[in-house]
Amino acid sequence: MFEGLTEKLEKSFKILKGQGHISEVNVAETLKEVRKALLDADVSFKIAKDFTNDVKEKALGEGVLKAVSPGQMLVKIMQDELTELMGVEKAELNEKGSPALYLMAGLQGSGKTTFAAKLANYLKTKKGKQPMLVACDVYRPAAINQLQVLGEQIGVEVYTEEGNKDPVKIAKNAIKEARSKSLNAVIIDTAGRLAIDEQMMKEISSIKKAIDPQETLFVVDAMTGQDAVNTAKAFNERLDYEGVILTKLDGDTRGGAALTIRSVVKKPIKFVGIGEKVDAIDVFHPSRMADRILGMGDIVSLVEKAQEQFDADEARKLQKKIAKDQFNFNDFLNQIRQIKKMGNVKDLMGMIPGMGKMMKDTDIDDDAFKGIEAIIYSMTPEERENPKLLNGSRRRRIAQGSGNEIQEVNRLIKQFAQTSKMMRMMTKGGAKNAMRMMKNMKGMPK
Repeated sequence: MFEGLTEKLEKSFKILKGQGHISEVNVAETLKEVRKALLDADVSFKIAKDFTNDVKEKALGEGVLKAVSPGQMLVKIMQDELTELMGVEKAELNEKGSPALYLMAGLQGSGKTTFAAKLANYLKTKKGKQPMLVACDVYRPAAINQLQVLGEQIGVEVYTEEGNKDPVKIAKNAIKEARSKSLNAVIIDTAGRLAIDEQMMKEISSIKKAIDPQETLFVVDAMTGQDAVNTAKAFNERLDYEGVILTKLDGDTRGGAALTIRSVVKKPIKFVGIGEKVDAIDVFHPSRMADRILGMGDIVSLVEKAQEQFDADEARKLQKKIAKDQFNFNDFLNQIRQIKKMGNVKDLMGMIPGMGKMMKDTDIDDDAFKGIEAIIYSMTPEERENPKLLNGSRRRRIAQGSGNEIQEVNRLIKQFAQTSKMMRMMTKGGAKNAMRMMKNMKGMPK
């Protein structure tokens, strides 16, 4: 996300590289390029101008004039200002209420229905809630069907009323049903339109007045740039919602909506959608997003994602197997599954400082491990348990079964042996030797 903006900002900082101090001349030249980068990212002219003026004012302060590294100091100031622009602290979801009620609003095509299911899955898996989804889009049968399919996928009840065209009554009846079943979160999906119209606004305003939700959440497509900001403003004037949801942030977005939507509507961004899968949802952290925009990665989020998949007991068992040289292809496959659960591989790599730039032109998607998995699945259970059985004839059979060349199978087995050896060395405290080995390791099958 934000690759274009990050690249342009990095170029603008190069103007100060090698400078002994920050002066009005060189900081003005740098911030001129920063302003251009923001405008190219679809940030409004006023916000881009105000932002660079604030950065300039702080950059020319007495403390900064004495800085040893002006470029680094300006990056720090930019980081602080970007964080301020996007909201400083993460905005918590209000979970009070019995049940807690969440009303979803937004234009058709914004990803509202999909996000309703993502939020239900988030509340269920991360917060221990028992949610219900409510289909109040009475105009599009496809929307009701979509919600039912998603609800079944995540194991969440979906409330519908066939033939009822009154979304207010449907919402009220759903809340009664949720209370009778002791469900503690209700997420109401409402009708969208291709554009803002009075009928839609009246309808969703009536639902909000009737149920008094804990939170009304406005869902907007981040790829629509300043149109997203204008739509957010129009909805807020009528609904006075509590938070913004940015969807499709993993797409070809220039970042303008994420940077400016809070300063326009004075409401926090609470979540971002980063893919199509039901677990592709992140809590919005302004400071972490600022780090990513500036090419500094997001190690904290990466560690949190890893911890979600971390099982202490399984880790101890695996460590014992590694120490006894019993690590096998079943264990290797399990590690791949855990990595895939963390999210898109390219997005994960982008969280490591410096890796975003290195991965810019690299094509990595959700099928990054497909070739490796095909080879392992083509092994017999005995071969996966005991890799030492893999002689020449077995390798040829595996190559045929997985649709790979024999060289790819040999490369994976060699890579597996090197990885096993490296992990044994790390388990025994030989991290330096393990790092030296990693530098000599070649790529794995695509």
